[in-house]
Amino acid sequence: MEKKYSQLKAMLAITKASLKGIMRSPSAVVFSFIFPFIFILVFGFIGNSNGVPVYKVVIGKGCDTSNALYDSIKASNRIKIVSFASEEELNKSKIKGKIAAVLTIEKTGAPVPAYKFKINSSNASDDQWPQLMNILNSISSKVSDAKFTNRPVYAVPDFNYKRDIAEIREYRTIDFILPGQLGFSLLSTGVFGVAFVFFGLRNTLVLKRYFATPIKRSYILMGEALARVIFQMISAVVIILVGYFAFDFTLVHGVTTLLEMLFLSFLGLVVFMGFGFIISGLAKNDSSIPPFANLITMPQFLLGGTFFAVEVFPKWLQPISKALPLTHLNTAMRAVAFEGQGLWAIKSEIGFLLLWAVIVYAVAVKVFKWE
Repeated sequence: MEKKYSQLKAMLAITKASLKGIMRSPSAVVFSFIFPFIFILVFGFIGNSNGVPVYKVVIGKGCDTSNALYDSIKASNRIKIVSFASEEELNKSKIKGKIAAVLTIEKTGAPVPAYKFKINSSNASDDQWPQLMNILNSISSKVSDAKFTNRPVYAVPDFNYKRDIAEIREYRTIDFILPGQLGFSLLSTGVFGVAFVFFGLRNTLVLKRYFATPIKRSYILMGEALARVIFQMISAVVIILVGYFAFDFTLVHGVTTLLEMLFLSFLGLVVFMGFGFIISGLAKNDSSIPPFANLITMPQFLLGGTFFAVEVFPKWLQPISKALPLTHLNTAMRAVAFEGQGLWAIKSEIGFLLLWAVIVYAVAVKVFKWE
């Protein structure tokens, strides 16, 4: 009796061969490991908050400055206290969004909470004051933790009460840079790796030889894609663990957070591989692949929050940055790793990546060529 041809075994054979090829590829190793590690090492040894936005605030009239809350705000490396010579200059700066808010700290007259703070801003600062508020809540709660033990948790932003997962930990450069470098590694592997490989397979008639075998086209794609997923997941684990053990990168919930970051890495890689399929279909020759690939990767690398928060870019540029899939991937991974948010809490970021996946693969189906 003739043995039935196994599509699964054929797919795994393609995966194994492709994975060996990736491991032996200098460009794959450089983009997936070497470049991210260089930046992680550099910023890891720096160990401060460079690259993270600093918010300018003005101390309002009547602000109580004789308390630990004000002292902690003044000492924060995320907030810069500025002043203006006149009320007119202050109002002009508020209208132009040059300051995040005017801050006022008041005594409540009650034992607990003893103080409360409030901020005043304009519509021009809509991209700054929500982040500033989170920082202020974090500082106020940290001060309260030092003063009170076993204090209750209330959902009000008053001094002595507000508690958040990010309150009692310093937000350092490695916590910002590592997710960005992991995203860059995923982007490079997904776009360049898939584009060059499938163009090469088609151009050297390897795909045509595949067609002489009983394996289905879908299993060919899955075999090659699985090899890249395995390679990049190994890269992601290595990058995260080196950051964690060597530079104290924050994984709030340990293994759970690691698994959530790997899920996001997988989702991001799937989206970026779609771009690679598109490029491999559009490219006419080897030399045309890099321009196409750079057209997709460079804007995301520069504007996707890899080195700098999107909020530091000019306001006209921020909508473009926020439309890029890498921006949402980086945002999601930072929220999971440092803030301890679960996958459901970042459903909007995941939904945006899924939307990009639908769009990218709809185009890929139209332009991808087998011969």
